[in-house]
Amino acid sequence: MSDRYIDFANSSLGHRLVAAIGLPSPVRLERWQAGRLRPVEGALLLGGGALVSKVQAFANRLTDAIYTYGTETSTWIPGHGPKLKAVVFDASDLQHTDQLKQLREFFQPLLKNLDNSAHLVILGRAPENLSDPFAASAQRALEGFSRSLAKELRNGGVLQLLYVGDGAEDQLEGALRFFLSPKSAYISGQVIRLEACTTPVEDWTRPLAGRKALVTGAARGIGASIAETLARDGAEVILLDVPQAKADLDALAARLGARTVALDICAEDAGNQLIEHLPEGLDILVHNAGITRDKTLANMTPEYWDAVLAVNLNAPQVLTQALLDSGTLHDNARVVLLASISGIAGNRGQTNYAASKAGLIGLAQAWAPLLKERGISINAVAPGFIETQMTAHIPFALREAGRRMSSLGQGGLPQDVAEAVAWLGQPGSGAVSGQALRVCGQSLLGA
Repeated sequence: MSDRYIDFANSSLGHRLVAAIGLPSPVRLERWQAGRLRPVEGALLLGGGALVSKVQAFANRLTDAIYTYGTETSTWIPGHGPKLKAVVFDASDLQHTDQLKQLREFFQPLLKNLDNSAHLVILGRAPENLSDPFAASAQRALEGFSRSLAKELRNGGVLQLLYVGDGAEDQLEGALRFFLSPKSAYISGQVIRLEACTTPVEDWTRPLAGRKALVTGAARGIGASIAETLARDGAEVILLDVPQAKADLDALAARLGARTVALDICAEDAGNQLIEHLPEGLDILVHNAGITRDKTLANMTPEYWDAVLAVNLNAPQVLTQALLDSGTLHDNARVVLLASISGIAGNRGQTNYAASKAGLIGLAQAWAPLLKERGISINAVAPGFIETQMTAHIPFALREAGRRMSSLGQGGLPQDVAEAVAWLGQPGSGAVSGQALRVCGQSLLGA
């Protein structure tokens, strides 16, 4: 559905009017387009501590325009250098409160020199892994700084904090290829922990080549977009949805060259049926299928409660366990659970839905250490307001509130969710497990 306010705010007359009145002026976000070759199309500025040398080793695979502060070559000078499309600052060496001023000294001069849809990343070390309380305090301070600065960025700029674990330095390229590129256009203010991972990406143009992926609820909307994106990245995709959606499922399968499974995931024998359809096993499992049955708790019927918990939470639990027990889910597989910011912040009239989505986040956190021995990662993706057929039917006032209540001032697209799922499905993304990645434009809900 078209966002008419963005259309107006970006018109010649509208831009002047919203500026005069002081209304939000969201810009159209730059998103990944077919045929694009490099993650960053523009200037990349590097700065900070020792991890920068790790980034410099592969930076020329991200872009040709690489700059640093204060070196004899490729020096970037505020107000004189090019507009910055991407920025990486290594703050992992900051050990004391007085060193935190380096954040201000580095970022303040560049804020007025960012290109549209700029992507900024801060690197740090997880505070819980540091023995020095002062160092842990300084590294924890990065979260408050990064989330706040993300809310100050303009013109579609986004910022993330990556805590890099010991031995995870080799995973920086995969993470930065995602977070510095338009693939993460609707992700901001997130804190992600990277751990060591031994499974590399062999071909960055098709990072999922040779991997078999199952997407539930794939017939339309976000599920269809996830399937399209996984196929684009080289995966062999299997589409699953209820028998009633078979026509849409078959049409999408014909377009993607995919296989289909028409199955009620809540059926008593759904696990056995699914295993029979997957004789070659799975490398990527995406639990996207979900329903809503909204009522305030005072008016919630048992049928509404039970249906939502059965589809959204119990089915992913039961099916994943069946695929694990049978060996259908391969070692080094990637499991992605579609949660929601409602599961983080709660939402009026959605006690059943929010409980189910919070349960998925808890499932990822609990299962991650248990699956680590097999090299399997499991994560949740928590979308915010995404422009779909469902949100198009929300009353106007609520729809507009949902769109504007984020740092980016607009709703996301199914593609934004799909890009996050595809990244978490990559071999190297085993560096991330047990975490919830919000795709919400830094929504004010639960922030």
